[in-house]
Order: sequence, then C-alpha cells, then structure tokens
Amino acid sequence: MIVDQAFGVDLIDFGALAAWMTEQGLGRSAIEEVVPLTGGSQNIIVRFERDGRSYVVRRPPLHPTADGNKTMRREARVLGALAGSDVPHPHLIAACEDETVIGAAFYLMEPVDGFNAGVGLPPLHAGDPAIRHGMGLAMVEGIARLGRVDWQAVGLAGYGNPEGFLERQVPRWSHQLESYGKHDGWPGLSGLPDVGQIARWLEEHRPASFVPGILHGDFHIKNVMFRNDGPELAAIIDWELATVGDPLLDLGWMLATWRDQDAPASEAQIVVEPWDGFPTPAELIAHYGATSGRDVGDANWYAVLACYKLAILLEGTFARACAGKAPAEIGARMHASAIRLLGKAGRIAAG
Repeated sequence: MIVDQAFGVDLIDFGALAAWMTEQGLGRSAIEEVVPLTGGSQNIIVRFERDGRSYVVRRPPLHPTADGNKTMRREARVLGALAGSDVPHPHLIAACEDETVIGAAFYLMEPVDGFNAGVGLPPLHAGDPAIRHGMGLAMVEGIARLGRVDWQAVGLAGYGNPEGFLERQVPRWSHQLESYGKHDGWPGLSGLPDVGQIARWLEEHRPASFVPGILHGDFHIKNVMFRNDGPELAAIIDWELATVGDPLLDLGWMLATWRDQDAPASEAQIVVEPWDGFPTPAELIAHYGATSGRDVGDANWYAVLACYKLAILLEGTFARACAGKAPAEIGARMHASAIRLLGKAGRIAAG
C-alpha cells in the first residue's frame, strides 16, 4: 500500500489501525484505497477501504491549537449520542481513546455521500435558484433538529455547562480580546471600531433565559454537506466545538457568516456562487422559529454575539501576525474580516 504523505496521512499508522480494527471486529484484510479528504477542518481525515466496506478515520493534527485528543473524544461522544436521531450527521462506527494505537485519539465514521458548497456547486444546484433556496432552509432545519434532541436522555449530561451560558459569553470573549496585548505590534482595541460599544449592547440586551440544548458551535455553510440529488443536508460536519448551551447561537453563527443579498462576494465570509436564490436572513429566522418551536424574538442578539465572537477570533490571527507569528498577508485579511463583522454587528444591533 502506498500512503500519500499529503494532508498528514503519514501520521496514521495503518498497520496499527488495521490491527485495532480487527480486535473490534471490523474486518481482517489489509487497508486499501487510502484517500486524504480536505476541507475547512484542521484535523486529519482519511477515507479507506477494508473488506469491501468504506471508512473515514479522523484524528488531530500533529500540533493542534488545543488538546486535540480531548477534541477527538468529545467529537466521538456527540456523534455517538446523535445515533438514531433525525439530525443529519456522519455516523460513528467506533472510537479509540487510547493515544498509543496510532499516536492520538481517533474515531471511525461512515463516509458522507454529498458535496460541500464552499468548494463548489454541482450543475443541478448551480442551475436552480429554487434548489439554492431549499439549501438554506435545510441548514436551518438541521440545527432545529439538533436543538430538539434531549441531550440528557442521549447521555450528554456534563458535556457542557448550560448554567450561566449566556452570562459568560461577553466577559469570556472580551478577556480573549484583551489577551492579544501580549503580542508585540498589535495596535490594540483602537484598530477595532465599536468593539466596546457592541460588547455593552450585548450585555444590555442579553436574553433573560433560554432552553438548553446541543449546539454545533461553528455552524456555517462550509460545515455542512448537501445531498447530490437535491437541497437537503447529507450531514453536518466538523463537530469539534459542539457543546450544551443555547442552540440559538447556532442560528446566530449562521446569520453572522451568511452573505447579505446585496453584498458583493468580496465582503462575504464564505463565498458561494451563484448566490441568488439563497434565503434572506429574515427567511432563515422565520423558518428556524417555525421548525424549532423556539422563540426567535431575540435572533438578532445571537447574530450580533456571533459576529462579535468571530471577529475576536479572527483578530487573534492578526495579533499573531503583528508579532511575526503568522503570515502578514493572512493577518491583514483576518483583520479586515473582523472589521467587517463588527460593522455587520453594529448594523444588526441598530436595526
């Protein structure tokens, strides 16, 4: 078997993986047809065949930004909890918490038959605005279903801390932003217009209560796969930020990353073309309310919070670039995106 070293495939000991799979009753022959999968994830994702069955293995990169092994265990846990639900997700086959088997915790899942719109639309979807409209509505339906899952009944007690979830958001991310001061050359808060005003608005308008549920944590159009034969979701992917909290934040994250109908592609967080036909933010909010059963009266608050959080995350790359710890070109691009997100947050708050 020839293993392509691209995309970190060489970090997987396929001999050790095959031996572990045999112990789990998952085939006996050699692993074949190894194909690295790419996408928005920083993790290593590889598809392969064994005994006529297709698998996808997922493990953390060599130098993850956080505890990659913990992340793998959390991902496997939430995917296992979703088994049998109506939430479209990659189906978990088996998970290994033992880091010594292939050098990190990992899990196996079923391949997803679908496409990522961030990579490109196939002819069927590119040629029909009605299908594109349905794609946006299908995304909303996916997180509505996720938020309806009884997280305690499926074994996710302790997976997150919903108590005080909303109260923690602004202080946590404000502290994150202030921590960038350790990077030499970062201009500080003066380079982020209205960030303090947005933080105050969020605190003053914070919803009084919410119904806890599972949230994906990074829900946008590049973190889903669509069916090849229509607008429906094939799976929600990349679950490393999943937790138990307020599911409406998934709607907010979708709105924060959603392209405004009249905005040029250059201002979009994620570019998908053609864009005409995709639902407006108001349509997304209304559909979420109708399908989730949740009150969407504060939907704009969650969109502002998502813009605020994402802007701070992107500014972190700029701060590191200022200190020479990240490419200057990427840092500048992230800073420009952060400014646009804060501007979007201000417009939503004002509107």
